[in-house]
Amino acid sequence: MSGICGPHRLVTTTPERIRFHHSANMFKSMATTLGTIEYGTDVTIDIEDAEHFSSYSLSLPLVGEQELSKNGSVVKSDRDQGVIISPNENQLLAISGDCRKVQVVITRVAMSESLEGLLQRPLDTPLRFEPVMDAVDGASASWWRMARYFIAELERSSELYEQVAFTRDIESSLIKGLILAQPNNYSEELRNVLGVKLPHYLIRARQYIHANAREALHLEDIEAAAGVSRFKLFEAFKKYFALSPMVYLKKYRLNAVRQEILEHGSARNISAIAMGWGFTHLGRFSAEYRKLFDETPTMTLQRNEARRMRGF
Repeated sequence: MSGICGPHRLVTTTPERIRFHHSANMFKSMATTLGTIEYGTDVTIDIEDAEHFSSYSLSLPLVGEQELSKNGSVVKSDRDQGVIISPNENQLLAISGDCRKVQVVITRVAMSESLEGLLQRPLDTPLRFEPVMDAVDGASASWWRMARYFIAELERSSELYEQVAFTRDIESSLIKGLILAQPNNYSEELRNVLGVKLPHYLIRARQYIHANAREALHLEDIEAAAGVSRFKLFEAFKKYFALSPMVYLKKYRLNAVRQEILEHGSARNISAIAMGWGFTHLGRFSAEYRKLFDETPTMTLQRNEARRMRGF
């Protein structure tokens, strides 16, 4: 499994009861692996070396359940809800002994190349998905049905699926379909690039946030600007941006701070820039900045200064 997914650690209190079984097939074009997996006893998968974990591993229990622990939160996964283990993120996956699940593994390289093709530009930050994948409703459920169909077909050893000329497009559709179906940190840009139309009330809310992001905004202000109920507003932000309205505001502010550091950081104090965008608690600001961009504000400034000097 380390050869398929990348380095990780398997932990169990009952190693003598392990009955590991993995049945899978691989699309040869981009090495996407589809199949089923079970361990036979309670185990925990520990992603210790997140930087070198080489794949996105998606799993959906057919029976039993699992729990994904990540960033201090725990997500339960059963036949109605799959999970995604992504590279560059520390996480633990606890799997029950009776769990038999569908697993799809997509390499980090294939995922990045497909996303770059959709965006028509290189990536500036790693692709990160919302970890929970609905298997009952919506686009992500459609994706799971498609994946399970191809798993069933591959298990029948059809000669057609041995032809790379045929499976190349199927594999590409699986990867692009995942990127488009599952909310991630590039979803908004993809909608803009691909021309996805947002509801008018969501456009009003977004425009209000962008225009007033330097002010002390409250959820009630955004609700009033949108002209819809709080439930409908949250539902739309979750569907289209994979964020709540206030988290969207925070992310917009953090990106604005980053842009100002890159443009004016050598001449302006980072603290002043952050406070100008509504961050009053600088320690919390620095922690949130690092979580989003994988570097501190000072590191952004230093890297930009070094690049500028090399340019001269």
